[in-house]
Amino acid sequence: MSLLRLRRTLLEQICIHAEEQYPNECCGVLLGTAGVDGWTVVDVVRAANVALDSTRNRYTIAPAEIVRIMRQARQRSLEIAGFYHSHPDHPAMWSPTDLAEAHWLGCSYTITEVAEGCARATNSFLLSGTKEEDKHFVPERIELLN
Repeated sequence: MSLLRLRRTLLEQICIHAEEQYPNECCGVLLGTAGVDGWTVVDVVRAANVALDSTRNRYTIAPAEIVRIMRQARQRSLEIAGFYHSHPDHPAMWSPTDLAEAHWLGCSYTITEVAEGCARATNSFLLSGTKEEDKHFVPERIELLN
């Protein structure tokens, strides 16, 4: 099973972001380093949700913002390890839309459930496959570091 390692304080930042954006979805980028069994996240970067349809159940990060975050990561010798977003009043499980709109193979997609404004559960999924046509999510274990 793949593993996503991150400090407890980073998970807390994601949960705070999710609660602040409720009832809309929050989104952001996970920065880190790759290991043999998964990613180690060393920073999270908030992003604006620029979804044109419904920010309550969709998220989109502008391509220019992703490029900016990627450049900042490289300056710190980090990579984009994945993305996070929230599910207001829905479980922390990926949806068909999440899979359809996920394109970063080998990256983690972390989802936080926010029930009535309170972050409840967070799960993470590795986007696996060799190309767009066979991509799929694989559950990964979250290991919290101090």
